[in-house]
Amino acid sequence: MKVPFSWLKEYVKISVTAQELEEKLFSCGFEVEELTYLGKDVENVVVGRIVQCEKHPDADRLTVCQVDCGERGTKQIVTAATNVFEGATVPVALDGATVRHEGGTQKIKTGKLRGVTSEGMFCSGEELGITDDFYEGAEVNGILILDMGTPLGVDIRPVVGIDDYIFDIAVTANRPDCQSIYGMAREVAAVLGEPLRPLDEGEPHRASTDVKFSVEVKEPKLCPLYVGTYVKDVKIAPSPRWMRRRLALMGLRSVNNVVDITNYVLLEVGQPMHAFDRKYLRGDKIVVRCAGEGEKITTLDEKEFALRRDNLLICDGERPVALAGIMGGLNSEIKEDTREVFLEAAVFARDSVRRTSRTLGQRSDSSARFEKGVYEIFPWMGMKHALNLFEQLGCGTPTQCTAVGSSSGASEGEIEHRTIKTTYQKLDALLGIHVPKEEVNGILQRLGFGVMGEGEELSVQVPLWRGDIDGYPDLAEEVIRMYGYDHLVPTFLENATVTHGGLTPAQKEELRFKETLAEEGFFEACGYSFYSPKDFDLLRLPQDAGERRAITVMNPLGEDLSVMRTILAPTMIVNVVRNVRRGNDEGRLFELANVYLSDMVPPESLPTEKKHLSLALWGEGDFFDLKGAVEGIGEAFGVKLDYVRGEKSFLHPGATATVRLGEKEVGWIGELHPLIAEELALEKKVFLAELDYTALSRKFRKGVAYRPVPKFPDVTRDLAVVVEEKVTCAELESCILRACKAAKKAELFDVYRDALRLGKDKKSMAFRITFSPDPNADKGLSPETVDGFFNKIVANLKHNLSAELR
Repeated sequence: MKVPFSWLKEYVKISVTAQELEEKLFSCGFEVEELTYLGKDVENVVVGRIVQCEKHPDADRLTVCQVDCGERGTKQIVTAATNVFEGATVPVALDGATVRHEGGTQKIKTGKLRGVTSEGMFCSGEELGITDDFYEGAEVNGILILDMGTPLGVDIRPVVGIDDYIFDIAVTANRPDCQSIYGMAREVAAVLGEPLRPLDEGEPHRASTDVKFSVEVKEPKLCPLYVGTYVKDVKIAPSPRWMRRRLALMGLRSVNNVVDITNYVLLEVGQPMHAFDRKYLRGDKIVVRCAGEGEKITTLDEKEFALRRDNLLICDGERPVALAGIMGGLNSEIKEDTREVFLEAAVFARDSVRRTSRTLGQRSDSSARFEKGVYEIFPWMGMKHALNLFEQLGCGTPTQCTAVGSSSGASEGEIEHRTIKTTYQKLDALLGIHVPKEEVNGILQRLGFGVMGEGEELSVQVPLWRGDIDGYPDLAEEVIRMYGYDHLVPTFLENATVTHGGLTPAQKEELRFKETLAEEGFFEACGYSFYSPKDFDLLRLPQDAGERRAITVMNPLGEDLSVMRTILAPTMIVNVVRNVRRGNDEGRLFELANVYLSDMVPPESLPTEKKHLSLALWGEGDFFDLKGAVEGIGEAFGVKLDYVRGEKSFLHPGATATVRLGEKEVGWIGELHPLIAEELALEKKVFLAELDYTALSRKFRKGVAYRPVPKFPDVTRDLAVVVEEKVTCAELESCILRACKAAKKAELFDVYRDALRLGKDKKSMAFRITFSPDPNADKGLSPETVDGFFNKIVANLKHNLSAELR
């Protein structure tokens, strides 16, 4: 929010410098991001009067002028300007002066032009950094001609209106009342302890009229209040210099008096307003409604938009005339021949304005205000101020025709004040210090609150422009930011204890988990906690799939970020696609993040948060490399995982496995479905995995257990069996290890298929089995003992999986 220092002084007596005010604003919660002095690039430029003009003796296009600079004496200036004349009052840059030049600055020195001494330079508006909105004539092709009677020898900066500071203040989203000059003036008055001069709303004379306007609000939730007033006898003309200068200080160009009034009220009061040419309004009726699908409107900047059903419109009796809260329509703009105006001030739902603005890509100063919030008192304040300006400027006559559409009341007096009842002890307890009652009362009263205190009881009436105040904690915040945060004394909470800090055991375990993945060659990826509902369609998930029961974000940035994640795979697929398109043809990524699960749609309670691990591998390696990484995690943390053939709609039907922890499914591994890969233009195979980290972490090995080195060596024995094609390696491995306690490891080292020798749909799988002796045994494993183990395993395989020894 840009705030001119001079404009603040209109409403508050300010006896401190701009720099001191900057510090005071910061101390009460308003960060001044930048403090700019408008005249910083213009130095040693004074007002002078040309007393004599002569042609240069050696140059037809140069003029030698004698200039009276008051106390600075008479200076000789040689100029090429064609609009100089004797008696003209002009800006003079003296020797050593600085002026603006081509985006930077230029130093002026005494020198000679074609042999004649020039003790400075005349300045145009461009060299002073001003436009016609600051000073009439600043944009002419030549030097700036000042008003007759301007004192000679004085600094030019206050004369042309650049002897001013601009505060660029970061206003937080909960303080829309401070998105205006008057709102900031309230805060400045409070922090300086000075009275706030009232806004000049006045009570303009309302002329009688036969014109009658009606307002129909069909969407009261999106437009709680709409106020419109008919103004007749409008005279379109340039605005006065003071108004044009203030608009220019805020970065706005003057258009004409009517449009400038609406912009001025927006800046001074914070209420966006719009003026319609009544001549183009059909039916003397305003209808606030949502657009029909495909309905179109052309805005003032001559852009045409095809609308959606959730776009709110301002319409006359037949057609749209404005995008609500954003911009007026081209079909009702103010023109040179406008003689009657319908003036609008309203409250629009911030989410509606934000959604329309973003979907259409159309932003304005008005939409920026509505997105932060406009309270119901503002339209009444804005309308009064605007009508008063119409009378002050003599550019129109307000009439008795005021049309109101409201869901809460028909007039300003019907807006209810909220009252908060609390105690001084509650405020002190929350702040942790004692603030004197008189100080509490004084601070709240300076901020516009109505205060009634009796004993320890405190009753506070909240001003209508402070919709952010909801309870006594908000009152405590108001008190301490004005009383001073330096009064706060550091104390412990009631049940707090001193700790050494550092990571919790769970955080340390998670860090070790990530380091294990890094050792496997994976890089960590971080994604947003939400994505698009279309991602579920990309995964080809059935409509009744549990993953589709996602939490919807109430106020999303856009459809692409509108639901909370129930599965990490879509984000990981997007990461892979982005990497491939940027030339990273191979890689390994992991993400450890929360998913948000609900059993109901829509959810009626808070979702269950679980931490999931997502893995991706592409360009190098295959399914078994990714499976090996998962197995490495299990070995590192002492978790025994089993793998069985699985099926997922987004994975290759022949390369998918379900990961089990005991009898519980905790994840899956597989190759991205070829059809999805083709749709995403992925030429290389992509392998994905996702595991329930929360479930796995419950089974992590706690601490490090010592196991003595075996006294006797292990014994290995190879086994090859013929089984059905459908039997998996995991089933065989599990069956081998269950059959014999001494069998500690079974590693597949060969798969052989031959329909003639083995039979149709048969395969041979060879394992190397490692047998370990009992650590407490007095001797190692004998060949006879190992033979017994071996035979037991063969029998168990035959019984459970119909395996035949090859």
